[in-house]
Amino acid sequence: MSADTARVATTLARTHLVNAIGDGAFYVTFALYFTHVVGLSATRFGLGMSLAWGAGFLASMPLGHLADRIGPRRAAVALAAGTAVAVAVLPVARGFPAFLVVICAYGVCQSGLIAARQALLTRLVEPAERTRVRARLQSRINGGLALGSVVGAIALALDTRPAYVTVLALDAVAFGIAALLLSRLPSGTAPAPVAGGERALTVLRDRPYAVLTLLNAVMLLYMPLLSLVIPLWIVAATEAPTWMAAVVLALNTVSVMLLQMRVARRVTDVSSAARTVRTAGLVMLGACAVFAVTGSTPSPGLTCAVLVVAGLLQVLAEMLQAAGSWELSFGLAPAGRHGLYQGMYNSGIPLARILGPAALTGLILGYGATGWLILGVLIAAAGLATVPVTRWAAQHRPVGIPAE
Repeated sequence: MSADTARVATTLARTHLVNAIGDGAFYVTFALYFTHVVGLSATRFGLGMSLAWGAGFLASMPLGHLADRIGPRRAAVALAAGTAVAVAVLPVARGFPAFLVVICAYGVCQSGLIAARQALLTRLVEPAERTRVRARLQSRINGGLALGSVVGAIALALDTRPAYVTVLALDAVAFGIAALLLSRLPSGTAPAPVAGGERALTVLRDRPYAVLTLLNAVMLLYMPLLSLVIPLWIVAATEAPTWMAAVVLALNTVSVMLLQMRVARRVTDVSSAARTVRTAGLVMLGACAVFAVTGSTPSPGLTCAVLVVAGLLQVLAEMLQAAGSWELSFGLAPAGRHGLYQGMYNSGIPLARILGPAALTGLILGYGATGWLILGVLIAAAGLATVPVTRWAAQHRPVGIPAE
């Protein structure tokens, strides 16, 4: 890694760490603040969050396209600052209409920021180093989330409005600091010329990449597992104590912090990336099968042990999927269009946040072990399909747009 790349990677790592500390505290306390302190019903809060991530999903490609036109650094700085403002305004958004407006602005800025930061990484880091640098960032994200969750836990223990508002202020300041750090990065090389009539939706004409985006969205269905489905499953269907949900989450966080960079080393190009995603799908099928067994194990101690095994398989699948998908999203995007293509590829994140909670709770809590197996087979099928679709994408790039 060159000295310039090392400096860029260090600045990006600091940016992601600061963001993640604020977000960790935010995620732990946000729902309770608006339902218990502000007084929104759980139904209205859930509706607002679904609409916010829906707005983020719709904005991902246009904001990625904007990043290509004005430069990803400028876009990332603006979107980080916009997120800071949205979070800072949340304490005064006490009614549902005001909450809905502000939280939708938050969802849009967050979704656009993901695309802009990914595009900035591709602009500033040479292709051979991108996945390894992204893995380093992911390890910092998990470390920051762990630190932030401790702050959030303190606010929950105090359970007062000033404590919750302090957490929101911390998250707003974190995004402000992130905007400042991003502004200090170089802008990188100039982007490829963008045709005057080109629109954001032209990326949809790249059918192989669109199919990969869809497959990635299916793989991302693991996202609601740790925060929602596994805790509910442990309480409703197993003999394990409730605190095992925290153990599984801690196991996941520490594993990503320590091992994500090592896992990413196996990914060197789009072919190895596709094979890694395929492996991730099969490992996730194994994890789901083991989770399914926890509903019928005869003792709390044995159930806890099986949950640990399932959690280890799940985090391995997560790390494999992440490393492979980063390389695919980087390596198959045309030069100068990384903002647009990252916006499309990462639209699976808000989509998983919209559809995942309701779909997975209904599937797994409603059908038990069968539901776990259906989820595992679905994710494994998406992983298996990634290999031939990647070959299709590599052979059929958009006409007139060079691939990197």
